[in-house]
Amino acid sequence: MASRHLGNKGTQAFLKRGLILPRIAAATQRQISSTVLKSPSESVSFSFARYLNGFGFGSLSNWSSSRGSVPVETSIRYFHASRETLAKRKEDPDRALSHRERKKQTVKTKGKFSKREKKIDKPPVEAPYVPPRLKRLAKGLPEKTVDIFEGMTLLELSKRTGESVMVLQTILVNVGETVSSEFDTISIDLAELIAMEIGINVRRQHSTEGSEILPRPPVVTVMGHVDHGKTSLLDALRNTSVAAREAGGITQHVGAFVVGMPDSGTSITFLDTPGHAAFSEMRARGAAVTDIVVLVVAADDGVMPQTLEAIAHARSANVPVVVAINKCDKPGSNPERVKNQLASEGIELEDIGGNVQVVEVSAIKSTGLDKLEEALLLQAVDMDLKARVDGPAQAYVVEARLDKGRGPLATIIVKAGTLVSGHHVVIGSQWGRLRAIRDMIGKPTDRATPAMPVEIEGLKGLPMAGDDVIVVESEERAKMLSEGRKRKYEKDRLLKAEEARLAEAETKESESDEGFVRVELPIVVKADVQGTAQAVADALRTLNSPQVSVNIVHSGVGAVSQSDLDTAQACGACIVGFNVRSGNSVNPSAAQASVKVFHHRVIYHLLEDIGKLIVEKAPGVSEMQVAGEAEVLSIFKILGKRRTEEDGVNIAGCKVMDGRVCRSGLMRLLRSGEVVFEGSCASLKREKQDVEQVGKGNECGLVMGDWNDFRVGDVIQCMEPVIRKPKFVSSESGAVRIEC
Repeated sequence: MASRHLGNKGTQAFLKRGLILPRIAAATQRQISSTVLKSPSESVSFSFARYLNGFGFGSLSNWSSSRGSVPVETSIRYFHASRETLAKRKEDPDRALSHRERKKQTVKTKGKFSKREKKIDKPPVEAPYVPPRLKRLAKGLPEKTVDIFEGMTLLELSKRTGESVMVLQTILVNVGETVSSEFDTISIDLAELIAMEIGINVRRQHSTEGSEILPRPPVVTVMGHVDHGKTSLLDALRNTSVAAREAGGITQHVGAFVVGMPDSGTSITFLDTPGHAAFSEMRARGAAVTDIVVLVVAADDGVMPQTLEAIAHARSANVPVVVAINKCDKPGSNPERVKNQLASEGIELEDIGGNVQVVEVSAIKSTGLDKLEEALLLQAVDMDLKARVDGPAQAYVVEARLDKGRGPLATIIVKAGTLVSGHHVVIGSQWGRLRAIRDMIGKPTDRATPAMPVEIEGLKGLPMAGDDVIVVESEERAKMLSEGRKRKYEKDRLLKAEEARLAEAETKESESDEGFVRVELPIVVKADVQGTAQAVADALRTLNSPQVSVNIVHSGVGAVSQSDLDTAQACGACIVGFNVRSGNSVNPSAAQASVKVFHHRVIYHLLEDIGKLIVEKAPGVSEMQVAGEAEVLSIFKILGKRRTEEDGVNIAGCKVMDGRVCRSGLMRLLRSGEVVFEGSCASLKREKQDVEQVGKGNECGLVMGDWNDFRVGDVIQCMEPVIRKPKFVSSESGAVRIEC
C-alpha cells in the first residue's frame, strides 16, 4: 500500500509539472515579448522547450508544443549551447551584456585588486648579435685600517672592526684561543690575526706608558741626484772609500752605517740611497724611516730631476731637510745659483729668512764637514729625538739579501725597544728565530738599541724591503701570524692579478679592433738583494710601449739557477741577472735552450740592453714613405689598334730627380703641389727596356694605370711601404723610455 501510495503521489506530481509548466512558460514568453520589444517590427523568439529539455522534460515539451501552447519557432540556444554558437554570440556587437560580463568590467576598473590582463606573447624581434664586452672588476671600497694595541679588549676590537663579539669569539676558537668574556684582554698578535680573518688592515700602536724613554741618535738619509757626490760625502765623514767599490761609480744599494762625531762624542746613523732614476722606490723607503734628510746638490750642476724627486719624498714623509752644496772646490761651481734654484722650488733657506740650513762642503778636500755635522746635531736637538728602550722591539727592513752560507739576511733599523738574539720575529709574511745579530761592520752583538742598523739572520724566508719587524712571544704564535699574513697577501695578489688580466684583455680587444698588434716580452729578474730586485723590475716596467709589453714573470734574489732557466724556457722569457752570477751549468744550458741571459752591474747598461731587445722584438708600424721623385719632361702618345686617341696610351717621359722609382711602388701624381691621382705603375722602361727601378739622374718612360692626363711639369712620387720601429731614448738624468 505504501509503495502504491508513493507511486500515485509521484505520478500526480509529474502530471502537475507537465500541465502547469507549459502554461507558465507561455505566460512568461508573452511578458518578455511585451517588455523587450522596442518597436512593433521587432519580434522576440523565445522557446522554453529547450529550457524544459534541460530539466528532463523533453517529452512534455514536445507534447505541449504539439498542442500549440508553446511557440514552435527555434531560437538561439542559450543553455547547453555548442561552442560554435557561443562564439557567434560573443562576436555579436549588439547583444546585451550578461550579469557576469558586467561584473568583470566592474572588477577591471577597481584599484589594486583588479585582474591583470594576460600578456600576449609576441614573436621575438630579430637583432644582430652583439658579443658582451669584458667589464673590469668594480673597485671596491678602500680597505679599512684600524689601530690595535697590546691589552685591548674583545669588545673594543669589535667596535673598531664593526663585527659582533660572537664572530670574533668564533675566530678565536678556530685559531685555538679562548676568551671567556668580552671584557677580557687579548694580545696585539691575536688582534691582528682576528682583523686579518675579517679582511681588515691593522696599524700597530705601542704604548710608552711605564717604559724607559731615552734620547736616541738621529737617522739621517742622504739623497740627491745621481753623481752629485752623496757616497763620496759619506766616505769623507767616516774616512772610507765605498764609492770606489760601487759598480760604475754609482750607488745601487741602500747602505746603513753609524758615524761617530769626535767633537761631540755622539753618533749619527746614515742611510745612503741611490740617485739613479730607477731607484725611486729605494729613496722613498729611505725617507720613510729617516729623521733628517741631507739633500746633496752639486754646485756645478745645480738642481736636477732626482733632486726635485728627493724634495718631494722629504715633503711627503714630513721630514726636515738640510742642504749640502757639494763640489764647491770645482772651478765652475756656483753655490748662489743653487740657492736661487732651491728657493724657486719652495725650499725656505736660512739665507732668505727660512728654517732650512745650507752648508757648502767639498767631499774631495773634506772641507765644511764639521759645519755639516754641527747642522745635523743642531737639527736633532731641535727635534728632541727620544725612543722607548725596554720592551719588544719595533724595526724596519732597509734591505734584504740571500747569502749562500747564512741563508736569508735582512738589514734593519730599530725604531723602538731592544732587539735581542733568540727572539721570535715576524717580518711581513716571513718568520724566524734570530740566530745572530751583527752590526754594519760585521761584528756580532747580542742586542740592538733604537736607531741602530744591524743585520739579522735566522729567517725562514726572504722578507721584502720596507716590511716591519714584529717580536712575538712564541714560535707557535709566529707561525700562526705568518700563515695568516700569507693568506691575506695571496688573496690581495689574486685580486690584483685578476684586475690586471681584465685590463689587459680589454686593451687587447681595443687594439684588435684597431688592427694593432702588441707583443709581449717576458723577463725573469734575479738580483743580489731584495730592494735592488724590486727596483730593477720597476725600471723594466717603465719600458712598456704601445708595441711591446714587458711582463716580469719572476723576480727573486740569488744567482741564476737551473730553475730560473726552466721557467724562462717554459714561457719564452729572457733572464736578467743584476750583480749576480750564473751557475756553472746554466750558461751552456741557456745557449742550448736559446734563452738570452743578461748579466749587468750598472743599471743604465742593463736598461740600454733591454731597450735594444724591445726595439728588436717590436713589430713596428707600416707606413708609406716617398722612395723617389720624378719630373715629367715630355709626353708620348701611342695609338691602339683602332688608331684613335681614345684607344691610345700616354707615356710620361720623366727624369728621376731624387731617390729611385720602382715599378712595384705606389705612384702619386702631383700637380701644382696637389695630389691628382694615386695608382699603380703599369709599365716602367728605360731605353726601351723593361726595368724594375730607375735611379736618381736617369730618364725613363712611365705608364700609370687608369691615367692618361699627363702634363709637362707634373711630379710623380714613388711610395713604398716601410716598417717604422720604436726608438730607445735615454735622458741625461738617467731616465729611459721607448718612443714609438
